[in-house]
Amino acid sequence: MHSAVHEAIAAVWRIESAKVIATVARMVRDVGLAEELAQDALVAALEHWPREGVPLNPGAWLTATAKNRALDHLRHLRMQAEKLEEIGHDLEAREAHIVPDFVDALDAARQDEIGDDLLRLIFTACHPVLSTDARAALTLKLLGGLTTHEIARAFLVPEPTVAQRIVRAKKTLAEAKVPYEVPRGEALSQRLASVLEVIYLVFNEGYTATSGEDWMRPALAQEAVRLGRVLAQLAPNEPEAQGLVALMELQSSRMGARTDAQGRPVLLADQDRGRWDHLLIRRGLAALERADAATNAPGPYHLQAAIAACHARAGSVEATDWGRIADLYAQLAAMSGSPVVQLNRAVAVSMAEGPEAGLAIVDGLLHEKSLAGYHLLPSVRADFLSRMGRTEEARAEFLRAAALATNAREKELLRQRAG
Repeated sequence: MHSAVHEAIAAVWRIESAKVIATVARMVRDVGLAEELAQDALVAALEHWPREGVPLNPGAWLTATAKNRALDHLRHLRMQAEKLEEIGHDLEAREAHIVPDFVDALDAARQDEIGDDLLRLIFTACHPVLSTDARAALTLKLLGGLTTHEIARAFLVPEPTVAQRIVRAKKTLAEAKVPYEVPRGEALSQRLASVLEVIYLVFNEGYTATSGEDWMRPALAQEAVRLGRVLAQLAPNEPEAQGLVALMELQSSRMGARTDAQGRPVLLADQDRGRWDHLLIRRGLAALERADAATNAPGPYHLQAAIAACHARAGSVEATDWGRIADLYAQLAAMSGSPVVQLNRAVAVSMAEGPEAGLAIVDGLLHEKSLAGYHLLPSVRADFLSRMGRTEEARAEFLRAAALATNAREKELLRQRAG
């Protein structure tokens, strides 16, 4: 019986923890403290629910319990401040407006703005004052409900490393006095880019793992899609938020076809498109329509989603509108200046105009310092050479790509292609 209740609590916590932390963070204005108070509510659930049963609305129970803990904390601080006034040490408190701050916090506690609270939490966890790694870890912890162990396993780093990143991140946010708010105007666009970057970083690590034995880590990709959906619902008029969701939904639709029964990679050209998830495709195309409706000037995620849509709408590699994809990559390259985007454009051009045209673009990238250790440069070049019948050159390039690859499955695939 207790085992079933504990499983229920774990499931509820995974779903509701972000909302609970977000609500409490609005009250106490400290993400680290909010997480501690939310954890107190979880401990209370572990004490009460096995005896009393799981409540009809477990999320509301956890939120109410955490809010009560927060109110107790704020009252305690207010009493301390008032005591300082009584004993004559009130000057600094008055100058810093300590007591009014507590009054404001208590007033905020009486509001109910779950959507705004989650949005504030996302923007706080992804604040640029933190390193990218710290933002990713903190976001997965606070918004994804993942444990430190799960995050460490997902990114293949030691658990103490992840724990230190999270502790330092919360300390940095507190020391920098990062406001717990959704930025406005120009600041919103700048900060939104940071949020989208973190979510897409998490997705990419799940979609094609940079290292380790597995080609993909589906749970990590699914978590990023879930976070993206939350953000898109909370910011429905932000075209790049909609564009990122569209991109992740469309790419996720292929995950069931990206590996064979032995877990080996299956490249796009060889995938059984009947195994693509058509529900995810419909969701992705709907999100792309929302992005299209919101702007006439697509951003980078919007453009990448449009590229993914070209693949999703095609019944085969041959039926794909490669010319359209090449044009979209050209727009993306002009916007980002990224050599990786140019490499992707080369692939589309090779499909539309032939491998010689693609090779000309790739050869222009050979001296790019940022691609010096990038295994996909020799891999793409090898594919073009192979299609042109230059077999020995292709074999050498595939072997060079295999030497640079850090994912075991990808390394194995490249060696096979060399053979």
